[in-house]
Amino acid sequence: MNGQWKEVARLRFKGERFRDHALDLSAVTELRQFQKMVAETAKALWRAANPDRERLPAHFEERTRLCLRRIEDGSATVPLEVFVESRPQGELWEPQPEEVSKAIELAYDVFDCVENDRPLPEQFPKELVDEYAEWGKTLGPNEHVEFQPATKPQPTRLYAKSRERLATFAETPHTSTSEIVGEVMEADVRQRRFQVWIDPKTPVSVTFDESQEGTVTQALKEHRSVRMRVRGRADISPQGKPIRFTEVESLELVTAGEPQYDASAPDIADEFARLAAEVPGEVWEQLPADFNYQLDHYLYGTPKK
Repeated sequence: MNGQWKEVARLRFKGERFRDHALDLSAVTELRQFQKMVAETAKALWRAANPDRERLPAHFEERTRLCLRRIEDGSATVPLEVFVESRPQGELWEPQPEEVSKAIELAYDVFDCVENDRPLPEQFPKELVDEYAEWGKTLGPNEHVEFQPATKPQPTRLYAKSRERLATFAETPHTSTSEIVGEVMEADVRQRRFQVWIDPKTPVSVTFDESQEGTVTQALKEHRSVRMRVRGRADISPQGKPIRFTEVESLELVTAGEPQYDASAPDIADEFARLAAEVPGEVWEQLPADFNYQLDHYLYGTPKK
């Protein structure tokens, strides 16, 4: 395979543990987490930029795979590289690894904001906060990592306290009964887990058992024409969106585009009656007798009819 290695970032591990540019084996955990963090960021950015595309491009995983080929002086300096395949003969320039470069630059902005106590970048996928907060778990109180993309003149730094600060941005979910309908785009039969996309940017993770495997694989195979309805208990974000289903009561296939009707939903008239009952009687008494007939007058000041 023709191509070349291209450096996209450098990590410098600082502290007594990394003297004489020795990379403590526990730091391998940090390299693995950095790879996962960058890969998930690259996927999220691509999906945000391509809401109408169903699947990641071919070889996307390979283009975001970081490799370590040497450790350099300066405590333990780790150059991270990607392999860039050559373009067809006649083209002068090598293709740039845009997916991984954009993800690394955004990761840099995130940790730079954390280091300087600024809000996280608006384009940062907030569902990845937990992944980012995992990076640096093995760092001691007198250790840190300098993180410098190839495109940045100065590094940003990750300390143990940086992780604590980043963790404050994480959303704490609560558990509740929930129901969703969406498209099944990914399924892992071995791990018994699949994802339901309730909109182009929101996947929800669902576990299933052996008896439900046929329903899941059918939903994946016929994802263009069917949708999966999931009922059960789920972790819900503070914004009210399901994150993952921890208990599944039922899985049901429905035709794509079919109007969804929840027979268990309360009648709208009953809902109005419930809301009206919550208003104190003295408040109702303050309303004018002709309020219903002169609504525009009382709301907008128009002349009475």
